[in-house]
Amino acid sequence: MSTRSQRPGAEPFTERTPRVAAARHLTRRPGREKAGRFLAEGAQAVREALAHGRVHELFVTEAAAARNQDLMVRADERGLPISVVTDKAASGLSETITPQGIVAVCDLVDRPLAESLAGSPRLVAVLVGVSDPGNAGTVTRVADAAGAGAVLFAGDTVDPHNGKCVRASTGSVFHLPIARSRDIAEVFAACRGAGLRLVAADGHATADLDDAVDAGELAAPTAWVFGSEAHGLADDVLSAVDAVLKVPLYGAAESLNLGTAAAVCLYASARAQRR
Repeated sequence: MSTRSQRPGAEPFTERTPRVAAARHLTRRPGREKAGRFLAEGAQAVREALAHGRVHELFVTEAAAARNQDLMVRADERGLPISVVTDKAASGLSETITPQGIVAVCDLVDRPLAESLAGSPRLVAVLVGVSDPGNAGTVTRVADAAGAGAVLFAGDTVDPHNGKCVRASTGSVFHLPIARSRDIAEVFAACRGAGLRLVAADGHATADLDDAVDAGELAAPTAWVFGSEAHGLADDVLSAVDAVLKVPLYGAAESLNLGTAAAVCLYASARAQRR
């Protein structure tokens, strides 16, 4: 039985339809926090949301519904409302220049710190002061791929439910525990309480990743701490961790972007822990 919100033959919802207008509030952090919900846009994000998240409703254009029949069937089987919307309405629910025309309304994915670390993870990514949502989402995706047990958003870091962050994670926000706290010291204490060694990535460090690998340091349970691509990590943060390492640069490149550096660091730990 169809779960479409409209009557058969009814016109698609517009940007002024109350359901669409209410969902549009979820494109902003205050609206998300008030409602306890966020938007996951695009076929891949919606697919992962349906498989691993808590979804309340789908908004989809006729064209996107035709392109993603498998998702329509899956949502229908779960009894989820499917609201067909105009292209303009879909654009209002998107934070991209070219909206994909399919959006899921989901429960927020973040958990309390203690719960995120309860499984004694051996590898964790900690983002401190990362304001770019694309970078935060990319690191979340990398952490997921490297088998990390959690991603922690600390200090003045972007909301993990930001549309660009969710999209850059390609659905990884639904795969592993996410926690956030403005109190960096609280996050570090929680990591240490979970038996994790805090290791910061910093391009100006004296010790490098190769030395740490050779010394067997990365075989221990590790929380990698990453800072913003533009400003790095503050001195007080660097002084609060157990070790500071740089990724060695063998060529002429001045530096690595955050996503690439995080991939190198997290995979170095993942490999060391699996040996």
